[in-house]
Amino acid sequence: MREIFAGLPWWVKWIAVPVIALVVFGGLIATVVGFVIALLFKALIFVALVGGLIYVVRKFTSSSSSRGDW
Repeated sequence: MREIFAGLPWWVKWIAVPVIALVVFGGLIATVVGFVIALLFKALIFVALVGGLIYVVRKFTSSSSSRGDW
């Protein structure tokens, strides 16, 4: 493989080959990046919802215990 690229001009190695790779694998790369971003977003939403739930439960638990018994 090294011998094949050795005789080619620099622009073929550094411009043409990466452009061809992006054209061929661009959809796959976009799908993987989109999946990772969606997964991170869902994890962020999950953490925010769990944090909110813990905050609400502690707020009501502390306020009901400070009121005494009804």
